[in-house]
Amino acid sequence: MFHSIPAMPRTCQIGLLLYPRCMPAGLLGFADLLHAANRRTGQPLFQTRFVGLKAGPVICSQGLEMQAHGSVDDPLLDAVLVPGFWAESASEVEATLQNNTALIRALARLPKRSQLWSYCVGVSLAAASGRLDGQAATATWWLLDTLRQRHPKIRWRAESTCIHATRHATASGVSGYLPIAQHLIEQTVSPAIVQDLVKLMVLPRPAQTHDAFQSLSLIQQPSTLLRKLHASVDALPADQLTVDKLADLLDISGRTLARKVKDETGCAAATYARRIKLAQVAERLTLTSAPLSAISNELGFSSDSNLQRMFKALTQLTPLQYRQQFSR
Repeated sequence: MFHSIPAMPRTCQIGLLLYPRCMPAGLLGFADLLHAANRRTGQPLFQTRFVGLKAGPVICSQGLEMQAHGSVDDPLLDAVLVPGFWAESASEVEATLQNNTALIRALARLPKRSQLWSYCVGVSLAAASGRLDGQAATATWWLLDTLRQRHPKIRWRAESTCIHATRHATASGVSGYLPIAQHLIEQTVSPAIVQDLVKLMVLPRPAQTHDAFQSLSLIQQPSTLLRKLHASVDALPADQLTVDKLADLLDISGRTLARKVKDETGCAAATYARRIKLAQVAERLTLTSAPLSAISNELGFSSDSNLQRMFKALTQLTPLQYRQQFSR
């Protein structure tokens, strides 16, 4: 769902928001893209600067200290970009929200003309401000159930990885700043300029994947338990995936595994394990030409029809439709 960002005749002033434990890498990437757009067009279309609840040093993730050069409530700002922060569970997201109540109030006070852009778990801060109420929005998939419960006035769209509306944009994943920047440049200048920047900056062509499988690779897992769980699920045949079997492999009780997986992912352990196994199916569908029967046999599903049923229930696509839509 895309709507044009309103034309801005003067230089667009964008605040890159810093707050404790935020991940600033995306802010830097966003700023570099807009700087490149200025250089490519020969016009000062965009100006970015780091802002915070107030001017001064901010301790970001990994103990990195960065300097906010102004306040987020600067009336000259046309837009504010909210990055994600380190969180491994819904409870950690809740703790971060509680620790940033003053910042959330500041976001809520932004002028109506100001645009609020957010990505990854930073969307939770934008949602808490009330600025997304009544609008469509998206966020990192594992957080969506929590956000639906906490903010029922927002129309959450799990099927979309990036949504632009008149006064806000939301995107999932730690690289969510990229589609926000690309859309901004396309609407302000042209799609051709974006393509030039992709070539100039050697940006990879985004690897398309279904929202259900985002953040499911082994390397992306934030905790030792989830990494061990992923490795165990990958190794087991699909028809042997049970919570008790996985708990035995991890040397913990089934009840403990169920509780920890629920706490860290927001999903039931059996549901999460099934999602991991189906992500293996999706990977083979997009990266190989193997027939479904071979994939089903390799990954240990009881039957092709059972695999198709579970896959469509999760993605709303048949395996064939998925391959046609997402194959590289």
